[in-house]
Parts: sequence; C-alpha cells; structure tokens
Amino acid sequence: MNINSLCYLVLAILSIILLIYVCFKKGTRRSLLLFIAMVGFGYVIEAVIYNFLGSYQYHPKLLKHDRIYDSNMGAIASNALALPVTATFLATFHKNWLWIASFIGIFAGIEWLFLKLDIYTHNWWKIGYTSLGLPFYYIFAKILHKKIGPPIKGLIHSFCLFLMVGSFTGSFHILPIMLFSNRYYELGLFENRAKDTTAFGAIFYLCASLFYVAIAKIHYIPRWLKYVVTPLCMFTITILLRKSGILHSLVWWDTWYYIFLALFALLFTETISKRLAKGT
Repeated sequence: MNINSLCYLVLAILSIILLIYVCFKKGTRRSLLLFIAMVGFGYVIEAVIYNFLGSYQYHPKLLKHDRIYDSNMGAIASNALALPVTATFLATFHKNWLWIASFIGIFAGIEWLFLKLDIYTHNWWKIGYTSLGLPFYYIFAKILHKKIGPPIKGLIHSFCLFLMVGSFTGSFHILPIMLFSNRYYELGLFENRAKDTTAFGAIFYLCASLFYVAIAKIHYIPRWLKYVVTPLCMFTITILLRKSGILHSLVWWDTWYYIFLALFALLFTETISKRLAKGT
C-alpha cells in the first residue's frame, strides 16, 4: 500500500473509531442523525467550492482509472467522515471554544502535512480558509444538535431532513459511477468528463433530495401512490436526460439501480422525517 492510500485510510479509520465512541457514550440515534446531517451539510459546501470552483485536489491513489474520481474518494474521507465526525463529537459532548480551536489546529496541521506529502494540492484554496471556515461549521453542528433533540416541524424540519437525505442520495448516486463506471454525464460544464459528471451529479442529487423531502411531506397523497410516482419520475428524468445527450448509461443495470435508489431514498426520507417529528 502506498503512502497516499495509507494516510487517507488512517484518517477514515480514526474517524470511524471516534464516531463509534460518540455513539457508545452519547446514544446512537441522536448522534447518528447529527452525523448524517453534517455529512449532508458538507456535501453542499463541497458542491460549491470543490465541484464547481475547483478549490483543491485529493490524491489518495485508491482509484487508478481516473484521477477525478480518485480525488472524490479523498473528499469522501474528509467531508463524509473526518469533519462531520469531529463536529458530532464537539456538539454531543458540548465542548467549548478551546476544544474547537484545538480541532481546527489539528485539521490545519493535517492539511499542511498532506500538502508536504503531495497527497493533496491547492488550486486557489489556502489553509487559512479552512481555519476560518471550520468555526462556522462546528457552530452549525452545535445549533443543529439542539434543534434535532426535541420534536421539530415546519421549515426547520424540512431543512434538517434535506441535509440528512442529501447525505444518503449524494453518496449512493456518485459511488457506483466512481467504482463501476455505470454512467457519465455530459453537460459541457467542464472539458474533463469525470469532472463534468461529478458536477452534474451534485446538481442531480440535490434536486432529487428536494423532491424526496417534498413528496414525503405532502400528506394528502396516499403513501402507496408516492411509491408509484417516485420511480416513474426517476424513469422519466432518466429518459429525458438520455434523449438530450446529457446522460450516457454504460451498463444494463444503470436505469434500474437509480429507480430502486429512488424508492429506498423515499423510504429513508419518510423514516427520518417521522423520527425528527417525534424527537430524538
């Protein structure tokens, strides 16, 4: 195993260990809900600064066939594990500013080390931007932790639900593309096909997440009808994207995968929605 892969795997493993510790000490349900929400929040941030603005590039060397998808794997280690796990830890244990400053220093040190090891590079990003952004990220986690404790409804319920659903749909939308090359998108935003796919994939999952939240919260539609409408909508969108030349399916199971993903995403949305409405 090369040094690139080892560093990212160690970061991921340490993050998972910390998450298990948090769940063991503070309870699984509320801790996991906060973690999932912070993953979704991180995905939204990364969609802007990483996918569209090209802030930095990861080099974990986990995927040999494409450097962009390989970079995405590094982004997952950071933004779907390390950052949301530490945010969950700080919020659930009610840590003060000294702890927050310590974690900011740790991540600044990790970023500096990764730059020196050449397993992570900046395009226009700077370590200072990370240090300035993390306090707001951690404060947001503390606010969210307070909100998802008691029963919530209305816009706050919808917002929290959107973040949590986004972590699910975002992950399961892009992972098979990176690992199995089942499809690619050609919107023309970027010359590189994988970068174009990643960018449009972010748009796709964000729009899909909004749809799942909306349809789950429409109470006058019978539940069984939602499970008919949702896959039909996904099938229709797939056909339209294919006809327009944006979507290119490369394997026979591609369409079926995203239809079933839509069904599971709706079920996930309903489950989380009920839990938030009841309180954790």
